[in-house]
Amino acid sequence: MSRTLSLAYAGEVTESDVTVAPITAADALATARFFNENLNPKVSTSAWLCLIDPPFSSDVPNRGFQLMQGRRIVGAYAAVYSVREIAGAKVTVGNLAAFCVLEEFRAHSLRLIRPLLRQKGIEFTDLSPSGNVVALNTRLGFSTLDTATTLVANLPALHRRGTLVSCDPMTIESALRGTDAAVYRDHRNAPAARHLVVQRNGEYAYLLYRKDRRKGLQLFATPLYVGGERRVLESAWGNVASHLLLAHGLPATLAERRVLGFTPRGLGKQLTQPRVKMFRSTLLDADDIDYLYSELTLVSW
Repeated sequence: MSRTLSLAYAGEVTESDVTVAPITAADALATARFFNENLNPKVSTSAWLCLIDPPFSSDVPNRGFQLMQGRRIVGAYAAVYSVREIAGAKVTVGNLAAFCVLEEFRAHSLRLIRPLLRQKGIEFTDLSPSGNVVALNTRLGFSTLDTATTLVANLPALHRRGTLVSCDPMTIESALRGTDAAVYRDHRNAPAARHLVVQRNGEYAYLLYRKDRRKGLQLFATPLYVGGERRVLESAWGNVASHLLLAHGLPATLAERRVLGFTPRGLGKQLTQPRVKMFRSTLLDADDIDYLYSELTLVSW
């Protein structure tokens, strides 16, 4: 989610005027309204509320942290938490999801960030930093992911015999197994997550993607997760691209190689400046990081 941070002079506001507190369930609606009014008014309050209280939310330490001047919210950093099984171990991941501080309070921004990152036993991702947040994250120990991306045209294709591409929920549910089934259950009500399954010769591939906007046009499919057999998805990509175009009105895919595991063939152009994504962890490598349980699945913008 596009957000910038300026550590500008904050006038007469002093540290004693501003307090930092966790965002709790009771604060969710007020925080959602704050984001709607101050971060992105095109995202409704109800949509922001889904980020702060996601459909897969369970036992979480907080919903992020907020800056308060008295009872007034003057800044907030929303976080989305999940417990993931990675390399046979359970790992808590904190996704830094939305960040906004009112201009006159921006000198206090680090006070909002520090309690988030000081939480023990949590590995962090920031999947949509922009502006000088990228440089700030780097100073705070975040690393960038390889987000090499090719913009690929989604073209009509003849149906391939023996291959089924479907976004029907019942078809998807009946096809998925194990971790993929759990991912689908957790994200089927996530507003920005879209799902399709490819079935061929008794095997399946599962694609979770989002609609993305570039230059004001929400015409791009962005893959976020691939389950099942990647080779099934790769071999059927022509039909998948045709489905994205004809069934969902998406004429192009932003194909990030680390997500798909391959670059689709056909008419395409590699982006010179793909979107930055970052993580900070003492346990996880870049290969362990995915885009699930994050603002990318929860908020359309």
